[in-house]
Amino acid sequence: MSFKEAAPLGDVPEGAALGIEVDGVDIALVRQGDDVYAIQDWCSHAEIPLSDGDVEGCTIECFLHGSRFDLRTGEALSLPATEPVPVYATKIEGETVWVDLPTESEN
Repeated sequence: MSFKEAAPLGDVPEGAALGIEVDGVDIALVRQGDDVYAIQDWCSHAEIPLSDGDVEGCTIECFLHGSRFDLRTGEALSLPATEPVPVYATKIEGETVWVDLPTESEN
């Protein structure tokens, strides 16, 4: 794994998602208080950007069919999605959010 610079902390909205791309990986960043979560920005059911959906607590909803995913684990919490989506560890250094992405050999 390798931490990559993702976004300025001030760009990540509280209780909403910011869709970004880091090293070719589409990611939705979500800020909840002092925590920032990073989840793959594609619903496992319909390949719709999760960053366009609603955030509630530690979940994000796909706006198209209503599937919800746990921001901490990527687990699909409601149908029609049944497959999880990848989540990535984050860290905040100063005013920058960093995301831990798999290296080529880990894919």
